[in-house]
Amino acid sequence: MGLYERVVLPWGIDKACGSKGFGKQRARLFAAHPVHGTVLEIGFGSGTNLPYLPVGVDRYLAVDPATSARKYADKRLTKHPINLEYVGLDGQSIDIDDASVDFVVSTMSLCTIPDPTAALHEARRILKPGGSLVFLEHGRSPAPKVARRQERFNGLQNRLFGGCNLNREIFSIIDQAGLQLSNTANFSMPGPKILGYMYSGRAVKT
Repeated sequence: MGLYERVVLPWGIDKACGSKGFGKQRARLFAAHPVHGTVLEIGFGSGTNLPYLPVGVDRYLAVDPATSARKYADKRLTKHPINLEYVGLDGQSIDIDDASVDFVVSTMSLCTIPDPTAALHEARRILKPGGSLVFLEHGRSPAPKVARRQERFNGLQNRLFGGCNLNREIFSIIDQAGLQLSNTANFSMPGPKILGYMYSGRAVKT
């Protein structure tokens, strides 16, 4: 792993995902879908969700391959302490018992996981009956012109930003994993249209 992957990329992702604009959306997400009990986050990264988590979280489990981002998470933990435990590196294969968590959180992660459907099958497996996936993701735009540009630039985005994809249809991926979508929303963030089409909401294990 070179300097770019070890140092530059984690710094850049932390700055982008920790921006005020995304902070507002994270706050809205957890206000609309408060998590509690035992929570597992797929793609924990630098802990950009920590400032917005509700007080009802008893145990927070983190999965992420980017161990170089943990130094940024440690800084956030000093301001927003929580009972955090790292439990794995791969969201596609999580070493957690079946039906053992109340909520799974995924924010800006399904764009990057190599097999997001596999990761969501894992999420469904570890969720208790009636448990929920709470998500905030960017993905494919319904506007044909924007979607064509997303396809055109997806390879470059993938190479430069750690495997991030512009063109994934997030609701379809969640539905294919057998989770029931509920209280969903789409909106556009300010900035380049190919990056800013958002999917958010909740999906329930029935």
